[in-house]
Amino acid sequence: MSQPAAYPPASLGQTEAAGFDIAKLPADFVPPPIPSETRLAADDLIGGLKRWELWRVLAWQDIRQRYRRSMLGPLWITLSMGVMIGAMGPLYSALFHVPLADYLPYLSLGLLIWGLVSTLVTDGCICLTSAEALIKQVRVPLSIHVFRTLTRNIMIFGHNIVVYIVVALIFRIWPGATGLLVIPGFILLALNATWIMLLLGMLCARFRDIGMLIGSLLQVVFFLSPIFWRPEALGNRVILAEINPVFHFMQLIRSPLLGQAPSTSNWLVAIGLLIVGWGFTFAFFARFRRRLAYWL
Repeated sequence: MSQPAAYPPASLGQTEAAGFDIAKLPADFVPPPIPSETRLAADDLIGGLKRWELWRVLAWQDIRQRYRRSMLGPLWITLSMGVMIGAMGPLYSALFHVPLADYLPYLSLGLLIWGLVSTLVTDGCICLTSAEALIKQVRVPLSIHVFRTLTRNIMIFGHNIVVYIVVALIFRIWPGATGLLVIPGFILLALNATWIMLLLGMLCARFRDIGMLIGSLLQVVFFLSPIFWRPEALGNRVILAEINPVFHFMQLIRSPLLGQAPSTSNWLVAIGLLIVGWGFTFAFFARFRRRLAYWL
């Protein structure tokens, strides 16, 4: 089988060293076009998606490494989350004068979803810098490290959701067919989390202080998000909750599991952020992807 034509060397010295004779090229030889940065960025994302087995194994290895020689492993997170919800539920239920049967499921889902969102953001800040050695030594799509981080946190969330299942069984909560809306809601959350992690991963690789800034902002967002309180408690100032993107993503998952359909604004905000966020992030990724190895 004949070998495909390659680029001719840049200089005569390189030509002789490589044993490449320009005179032997056919008269109609045309070098293949150099792929654009946009094409290379798209190939990186598509190539990362195709190698799903790799980032799935890496994500599971991260979890096993973190809890190596532990008897319960990742279930320690579930246990600690259950203890916190069991301790805080009765207390805040009494403070807000809300029946425990109504408040505890609401609180448990709020804390579980916030745990997922916050860890996706914080881990996204280091998803590329933590893989510095692998990026510099192994030629794999950069997006693999983002998908690896996303998968790891989804696996942990899958362990933690057991807490809500127990709460739902205790209080006999059955969302019915409305609960199926959690599937598209969770997909929207994962897709938005992917561009957020990719963008933050590159920004934090260039400017390391951004990670600490994000950590401080998350502490403020925690109290501004309707985790312990309901948006209706704001009365005429409910707009303060509506302008918080975390609120909308939280509602896309929490409302279906409580037997309520998310509002139209919840869907529109999530879809709008998905389009705008991926548009900006893809342009940023295509522009600076080649520089990442020098930032690490």
